[in-house]
Amino acid sequence: MDILINGDYFMFYYINMFFICSIFGYFMETSLKTFLFKGMNNGILFGPWIPIYGIGAMIICLVSDQVFKRFHFRKSVKFVIAVLLSTFLLTMLEFLTGNLIEMLFHKVSWNYNQLKFHFGHYIALEISLVWALFTILFMKFIRPFIDKFIIKIPKSLSVLFFGILVVDFFFSILLMF
Repeated sequence: MDILINGDYFMFYYINMFFICSIFGYFMETSLKTFLFKGMNNGILFGPWIPIYGIGAMIICLVSDQVFKRFHFRKSVKFVIAVLLSTFLLTMLEFLTGNLIEMLFHKVSWNYNQLKFHFGHYIALEISLVWALFTILFMKFIRPFIDKFIIKIPKSLSVLFFGILVVDFFFSILLMF
């Protein structure tokens, strides 16, 4: 799907992708916390969303769209480039987000020190490989599924969710201090 049709569609596409994947990330982490990792922390906001997953999905969408649009290689080569670039950017997002949360809120939200190939608290080769797998699954299966109904989401609902997120973010930060 060519999402670069016009600015309005582009903006609401990414707002909706952000919310869908942020909410999916919340339920995924809540499930992991409930069944596998009892001490796991799942976010700093009150609402049922974890924005790093929404931002990650937007990164994968933007990278894959640009790689497939701008490079003149075989489709399989473009796919590999998109996966590698997305994986690198998702790893950097995790590193920057973890450090930012620790710096601003004095909270360590996750810690990969127990993994063999970790680099500080927030990134590890093992997790980067998970990001690569997630990128492949997202590009091949999840995004095409989401794209079938994302355009049917009313703009008013997108704006409402955005407003609720802003309020949640404001109160979450306010109550941390």
